[in-house]
Amino acid sequence: MRKNLSRRFWSEIVLASFTGLLGLITPVFPDWIEAVSGWDPDQHDGSVERMIVVGLCFLSIAIFSLAAVEWRRAALAES
Repeated sequence: MRKNLSRRFWSEIVLASFTGLLGLITPVFPDWIEAVSGWDPDQHDGSVERMIVVGLCFLSIAIFSLAAVEWRRAALAES
């Protein structure tokens, strides 16, 4: 089945894993956003970080769902 998996599938898996990892890192190290960008929109109260965690989790779920569609498509093409 691996032969039938497209580049799109693998790029979706990598992107979803990356956003999921960022979603897990943000609650542990919430100041990474300020360290990377230098921008502090919430003046260290953490509200933006919580919104980012929720957004990253939803984004990861959506991208993993797209990858699952590609997985099923490859399985159907094989059979």
